[in-house]
Amino acid sequence: MEMKPQQQQVNIELGEKEAEGIYSNLVMIAHSATEIVLDFARLMPGAPKTRVQARIIMTPTHGKLLLKTLEENLKKYETQFGEIKIYGGPDPLHGKVIGFGSTGSGPEK
Repeated sequence: MEMKPQQQQVNIELGEKEAEGIYSNLVMIAHSATEIVLDFARLMPGAPKTRVQARIIMTPTHGKLLLKTLEENLKKYETQFGEIKIYGGPDPLHGKVIGFGSTGSGPEK
C-alpha cells in the first residue's frame, strides 16, 4: 500500500508594515555552496548610490523553487495581459546588466 504524504495547512500572517511592500528596481544576487542571497534596492535616476532595502537569504533548493514559481506566474501574467517587454538597453540576460539581473558574484558559479 502506497502512503501519500499528508498535506499540512499553514496560516500565514501579513503584518501591516510588510503589507505595504518595498519597491525595488535593482537586485544583486550572490551565492555560496549553501545559500542564495538576494539584495533588493531602489536606484533613482541620476543617483550615484543606493542602499539595500531588503535582503533575502535562502537555500539553493528554495531558490530553484522560487525560479520555477516565478516563471509559472509570469506565464500566467503574460497570458492575461500580454508579453512583458524589457526596455532600456540590452537584454539583462545577455548584455549589460542594469536593474534586475545577476551580479554573478559569489565564490561558486
